[in-house]
Amino acid sequence: MDGNGRWARERGLPRVEGHRQGVHAVRDTTEACAELGISHLTLYTFSTENWKRPISEISALMKLLIQALKKEARTFHENNIRLNAIGATDQLPEKAQEELMSLMEETKANDRMTLTLALSYSGKWDLTRAMQSIASDVQSGQLDVEAIGQDLICERLSTHGMPDPDLLIRTGGEQRISNYMLWQMAYTELVFSPVYWPTFRRNHLFEAICDFQDRERRFGAVLTEQ
Repeated sequence: MDGNGRWARERGLPRVEGHRQGVHAVRDTTEACAELGISHLTLYTFSTENWKRPISEISALMKLLIQALKKEARTFHENNIRLNAIGATDQLPEKAQEELMSLMEETKANDRMTLTLALSYSGKWDLTRAMQSIASDVQSGQLDVEAIGQDLICERLSTHGMPDPDLLIRTGGEQRISNYMLWQMAYTELVFSPVYWPTFRRNHLFEAICDFQDRERRFGAVLTEQ
């Protein structure tokens, strides 16, 4: 969800105002995905690299996260959405952790769509954590090296139980994946939108999905002609 800071700067506003406006985009996009019947939506909310930002901005982002979790609880229930999270969430402020865990518990029975927040997350963090887990089991004798395969690695990733993403949409005009789901996106289709996240709405989502639907997905194979 890129472009919050640039959106604010172009309007002579503090960066945090871009993040505040981005919450509206989150709500509209989430509700639209639920209405479309999309089973899983994951939002790259805060990366491990984002901890390098100024302390004032990080503090504002964490306060905004807490406020959004409190405010959007009703939206989750009205739309039958389950909240999930991936990443090193133990690094978040205690209050943010409490609000996150509380809403995850409240919505665990909702089954229309799962909204996953990637918080203090990066693809390299995810893979490193998985490799450490596997290496520990090998070292302790609980796992044979020969048993290590793609399925086992998938089981040790934070996204275990989630489908690999079909479509990645990056807003803000940047054309890179920025350390996001490096293993899981092996065959993900990519759409790069020039629209800044604060102004991203369901019509932009629909355009990206229509683009995705027009693509021929081969997953490395050659499709036979019908």
